[in-house]
Order: sequence, then C-alpha cells, then structure tokens
Amino acid sequence: MVTMKILIRVPNWVGDSVLAGPAIESIAANFPQAELWLGAAERVKDLFSSDGRIAGIVSLSPADDIQTVRAASRRLKAERFDVGILLTNSFGSALLFFLAAIPQRWGYASDGRALLLTKGVRKTKRDSPRHQVHYYLDLVAGLGLKAGPPALRLPVTEEERDRARRYLEGLGVDLRQPLLVLSPGAGYGPAKRWPASRFATLAALFQERKGAAVVVIGSAAESDIAAKISASLAKKPFVLTGKTTLPELKGLISLARLFVSNDSGPMHLANALHVPVVGIFGPTDPAITGPFEQPAAVFKKDVPCWPCSYRKCPYDHRCLNLIEPEEVYLAGEALWR
Repeated sequence: MVTMKILIRVPNWVGDSVLAGPAIESIAANFPQAELWLGAAERVKDLFSSDGRIAGIVSLSPADDIQTVRAASRRLKAERFDVGILLTNSFGSALLFFLAAIPQRWGYASDGRALLLTKGVRKTKRDSPRHQVHYYLDLVAGLGLKAGPPALRLPVTEEERDRARRYLEGLGVDLRQPLLVLSPGAGYGPAKRWPASRFATLAALFQERKGAAVVVIGSAAESDIAAKISASLAKKPFVLTGKTTLPELKGLISLARLFVSNDSGPMHLANALHVPVVGIFGPTDPAITGPFEQPAAVFKKDVPCWPCSYRKCPYDHRCLNLIEPEEVYLAGEALWR
C-alpha cells in the first residue's frame, strides 16, 4: 500500500547525479512503501531509466525565469506529491516546489531559500574537503533519515551491453582487442581539459604497447577535440562524440578495459560501473569530485594558483600541462584488467 508520493529533484549534471546515487538509494530505503519519483533535467533523466525502484520521472527545465517555474509548478501540482526532496542547491528549484504546493519540502537551507522549505538542513563547515557523495548523504542524515553506505552503483543491463557490442562491431571495432575509452572534454569549460595532443600521445602508447582499440566519446560540442586527437594518430580512433545516448554510453563504457578522462560526468559513469578509471584533474579538487570507487588513479599537479574556479585558464594552464602522457600511461597500465 502506497503511503506517500515523494519527488526527488536530482542534480542537473550527469556526474553530480551519479554521485547522488547513494543518497537516492538511502531515501528509497527509508520509505519502502512510498511511490518514488524523480525530477530531472533532460540531459540526465535517462540515467535512471532502468532503475526499477523509480515510479516515474518528471522532465524539468532549468528554472531560468518565472514563467518556466510557474509552468513546471502547475505540472507538479497536478501530480499531488506529498514530499519534495531537493538534491539541488538553487533558489529556483526550491521556489518550484513551493509554487507546486508540495506540503513537505526538504533540502539544504542554502542560496537564501530557507523560508521556502518546511525542513531545511544547514551545511556543516568542515576543515577538510568532503566528497560530493558524502555531501548528498549528509543531507539525508540531516533530515533525520538513515543514510546508507557511500557506495556507487549504476545498473547496466545485459541488453545494454549487447547493444553496445553490436554498435561497436558495426563501426568496425574488433572487440577481441582491449578497449580504451577516452573522454577528452569537460562541459564546465577548457580549464578542465587536458590538451588534445596529450590524449593523442596517450592513445598511441596504448595502441603500440597494448594493442588497444581506442574509442573517443563526448558531446557533439566536443567533436573538435576528438577531431584533433584523430588527426594526430596514424591508427585512427573510433570517434563517437555526439553519437550516443546516455543508456548507450553506459553500455559502451561497461565494455572498456580502461577509461581515461578529465574531471567530467563520464568519468563518474565509468567509476560507478566499476571500470578502471584514470582521472586527470586541473583546477578542481579530486578530494571533492574525484573517482569515488576503486580501481582508480588520479593525476593532479601542485601549482601555486590551484584550486581556481576559472572556466578558461588566464595563465599558462600549468596544472594540466605538467601532466605527461607517459605517467598517465603507466598509471593506466597498472589498472589494465
């Protein structure tokens, strides 16, 4: 018997949504009889499409203007949710739940939105960085609920894997070769991107020393980065930027022998799938957004200007330019499975 209908507003980015997974699982465990729904941005909603615990997903656009918020609030009001839990931090997301007249509205009391919440959790000041996985679980605990274990789990079906195999074979990928997947983009901006030339050198090392088949993934907007990598390689990689849906990407990544990435959403996808990951970090802190599960390795150079919040480096990008392909190769070789 359903006792209540709960809407969880998940983060807007793929990586953050993956890292919020343990918090979502904890909420589900605390309310086993509830009907659990997710409110999600279009770019992340398919991440949860194969999760059998989710009764429904409401696609929500960013709350950029009051007209958008009001239209979305009318949709939510019609669903008659009893509880709304915000894993997002924005004022707009809390305003949406308020206008939708959801009786119980829970979340972090940040961004000036405390008055819009019926139960607000104050952020705890800490002396050391705290990983985003724990950040979301801290909210669950702050709400007086039992927080589950901080373990990433991303379901991928055998059908999704088989579809990925057929797709790669259709492109001419020899799946008898070990698969190296590269993610050279980063939606945040170029400050987080290791140079394409370094990715190309790394790909060549794995081709020559491990006989790897190299696949480059990313969004359509990152196709120029993939093109630069491909142009530098005698043996061309398989470029799939802008050519995969999120479920297809999950299936594809699950087949990889190794995944090498900047600090980005696909890195967390691979990590949650327990594919060995090498994460390359520039201006951001891996203690907060690094790979959470093992097997994984992280590269970050200590430079005077680190950390910064720039989208584009105004200096010489030394935090990433100091990372050499050979050292990334050796770390990847140690994880090669």
